[in-house]
Amino acid sequence: MNDSATPSLLPHPDWDQVRAFLAVVDAGSLTAAAELLGLSQPTLSRQIAAMEKRIGTLLFERVGRGVHLTATGHALVEPARHMQSAANALSLAALGQSHETAGTVRISASEMTATYVLPTILSELRLAHPEIQIELAVTNRVENLLEREADIAVRHTDPGQGNLVARRVGGFHLGAFAHQRYLERVGEIDFTQPHRFDWLGLDRSDLLLRGFHRIGLKVGREFFGFRCDNQVTLWQMTKAGMGIGFNTLYVGNQEPDLRQILREISIAPMPVWVTTHRELRGSARIRLVFDALVSALGKVTDA
Repeated sequence: MNDSATPSLLPHPDWDQVRAFLAVVDAGSLTAAAELLGLSQPTLSRQIAAMEKRIGTLLFERVGRGVHLTATGHALVEPARHMQSAANALSLAALGQSHETAGTVRISASEMTATYVLPTILSELRLAHPEIQIELAVTNRVENLLEREADIAVRHTDPGQGNLVARRVGGFHLGAFAHQRYLERVGEIDFTQPHRFDWLGLDRSDLLLRGFHRIGLKVGREFFGFRCDNQVTLWQMTKAGMGIGFNTLYVGNQEPDLRQILREISIAPMPVWVTTHRELRGSARIRLVFDALVSALGKVTDA
């Protein structure tokens, strides 16, 4: 095979091979693509090799630990995307007609929500409906429901996508917190002298920077003595007494050794949306989990 050959027609494309091809395109390496699909790397490599054999030319060039598309590979990406969209539409339509509650529901949620809010909610859901298996994708990235990366997403911004059913169930009020040991060490927190204190912030994300700017404090990344984009880790540092961190009042008030400080600062609440694809609401299983999340989150958020 060579990448300059003219690819032969594929009258009956193999969807598993096309899906493997797109996973490698998106992930940039065979290892990452295999992890993305939940396959072993040898299995994924065999699927790519089989597709290349059917076409009669290479799709990727191996470069170091990654891969680059050949000219033929580039030419096939767009048609493969169309096939992916059609497969997703077929899957959505089929699932939307299901009257069975038994099966799997994949939920996407942020790190903090998945760690501190959903455990009790999902435990109670599983207790009431053991026939439903839950997959929880823990990520701060907005999952694309239209591409079936999740069946239901718990988000903190307006989804803003067509063909989605989105329900805002309230919002979480936010606050600044510090461990009692830290407060005993530094004394009263005076926001007129913010540089006297240790602030815990995000690394690459500018979310907190924008929040400080909104209240009139123009600071840069160096303002935060400790930075980490994993918000669960950041919260653990707050609990360890490293400095001042931010969280929802729902989570922060569960920690007996932490104190909410700077109550005079006005912080906009973090909205909570439960979202699914419009066609999936026709599925008894998806509808049950969606409604359960709306009800349970509505009880722990502020309207």
